[in-house]
Amino acid sequence: MSAPVRDFVAGGSEAETTLAANRAAFDRVTVVPRVLTGGPAPDPGATLAGTRSALPLAVAPMAYQRLLHPEGELATARAAAAAGVPFVISTLSSVTVEELSAAGGEQWFQLYWLRDDLATVELVRRAEDAGCRALMVTVDVPVMGRRLRDVRNGFVLPPEIRAANVAAGATSAAHTPADSGSALIAHTNGAFHPALTWAHLETLRSRTALPIVVKGVLDPADARRAAGIGASAVVVSNHGGRQFDGAPAAVTMLPAAVEAVRGTCEVFVDSGVRSGTDVLRALALGADGVLIGRPVLWGLAAGGEAGVAGVLSVLDGELRAAMRLAGCADVAAARKLTAIMGRP
Repeated sequence: MSAPVRDFVAGGSEAETTLAANRAAFDRVTVVPRVLTGGPAPDPGATLAGTRSALPLAVAPMAYQRLLHPEGELATARAAAAAGVPFVISTLSSVTVEELSAAGGEQWFQLYWLRDDLATVELVRRAEDAGCRALMVTVDVPVMGRRLRDVRNGFVLPPEIRAANVAAGATSAAHTPADSGSALIAHTNGAFHPALTWAHLETLRSRTALPIVVKGVLDPADARRAAGIGASAVVVSNHGGRQFDGAPAAVTMLPAAVEAVRGTCEVFVDSGVRSGTDVLRALALGADGVLIGRPVLWGLAAGGEAGVAGVLSVLDGELRAAMRLAGCADVAAARKLTAIMGRP
């Protein structure tokens, strides 16, 4: 990988305080194991937003995956399908939603609300027609976080990489050197709606029958409100430390979000999940599942489809081992374990 692409994947916003806090917070979570539970080998299967999954996880939406491997999202989607877990297609995928539908498996579509409402509606229609099983609306990007690694690198997309689901004219800024130093900041701030409100989500709820997953929630009041307008799930997330630097680590806000919705919708978490033990930690804190991000991209860069498959296989093995050692036979039992969040 080139240094700018590596920085694009690994980096966070500003001083990367929140990026570091995500990982540190997971390391502070301890789970109290149960003993003498007997029974067969653990079953980590789960249902996430109405989609049956072999594991309580989905592959997070991540942009421009052809930066890391020539097949990009196609390779990731095939590996996710083989592993039996949902794959979330990004609005900024470098492969179209129609092409990705041919990869099989369970797929969701992640929606960035564009400035052009008609273009946004068209994205929803295309996702429905392609057979996507849920819509994941990202709500924490009114503007793009100032990612200093990209600024210092003067990061620009190469001409052969583009947001394949978005009209070519809307993505031209991503290929042009910008005064800000990052062409992606210029593109995002020009293309995305800067002033989303709850009314936008209510409109979307009225226009699609697909389950809606609201991604980017940290305040439990926002989780409660999302559930109130009919969201099937919320994702407690700080965008992997790539948006507001100074936001709390996502996993620290998870228990409050779970309590706020009180079973009225599912709760997922992302930002810092790196192992099967982390998945168990999230379940013990009340999550229904997690989203896996950067580890998948590193697998893609290292070995394409086989690399992603390897990452998912490792997570599967780690989770099964953690469940066995913690004395839980399934995801429901894992969610009843006692988890302790240690102090920083």
